[in-house]
Amino acid sequence: MLLAIDMGNTNIVVAVFNQEELINTWRIYTDTRRTGDEYASIIASFFREANLDISQIDSCILSSVVPLLIGQFVGLIERLIGKKPVLVNPSIFSHLPIKIPESAVHEIGSDLVCNAVEAYCRYKSACIVVDFGTALTFTAVDNSGYVQGIAIAPGIGTARNSLFNNTAQLPSVPLEAPENSLGTNTIHSIQAGIVLGYKGLVESLISRIKDDINDKLNINKDEIRVIATGGLNSVLKPITCVFQDVDKELTLRGLKRIADIVNSAN
Repeated sequence: MLLAIDMGNTNIVVAVFNQEELINTWRIYTDTRRTGDEYASIIASFFREANLDISQIDSCILSSVVPLLIGQFVGLIERLIGKKPVLVNPSIFSHLPIKIPESAVHEIGSDLVCNAVEAYCRYKSACIVVDFGTALTFTAVDNSGYVQGIAIAPGIGTARNSLFNNTAQLPSVPLEAPENSLGTNTIHSIQAGIVLGYKGLVESLISRIKDDINDKLNINKDEIRVIATGGLNSVLKPITCVFQDVDKELTLRGLKRIADIVNSAN
């Protein structure tokens, strides 16, 4: 079995694969103040509650955009399974089926690498992965698997929380689409501005990215697939038709695919 860990700024997703089957996932709130022993205890409790034997884990892969916790997790994984994890970082990029621009090798988020690998291997065509996380990211890959570039905006939840935390009278509201763009109360007004505003942002930026890819590479815009992932993709999914596919497990699937590639190379 494979232990896959996707460490984000808000949540750490812990997953277990049995061959190709994703059999369990858990979420832990990301807290850099926790020690490795605390995280190890939490993960061990997940396995006990799911009646899974952690000694059956053959290998582990770790993607992290939180540098302060990488060392902690490498140590706890070694204690839990007796092996070092595969780290998604520049040391393994040469093994991957995608190509990353030299200028981005040390800057691209490991989660975006996982997204790009899985999307390109799955569709074998130009694609844009829209990841609705703490940040809202757009990762564009061309027909040959070359990462053409990335766009980053504040995530929907981040924008909502910023508004709530930095104003005296505006509440935190559910991220749901209102009936129209003109709210007649505070909740609907915020929902109109954030949810409908982000709908416009996402649709406009995807259109612009497709135009830029077409101008640069002469790839038919209709052939560029758009895949949504991330916990908050469900906010926009009901009100836009811009996504050809939605897969909230895309990053985890990318982690699994990278683990298979690296382990087979070794």
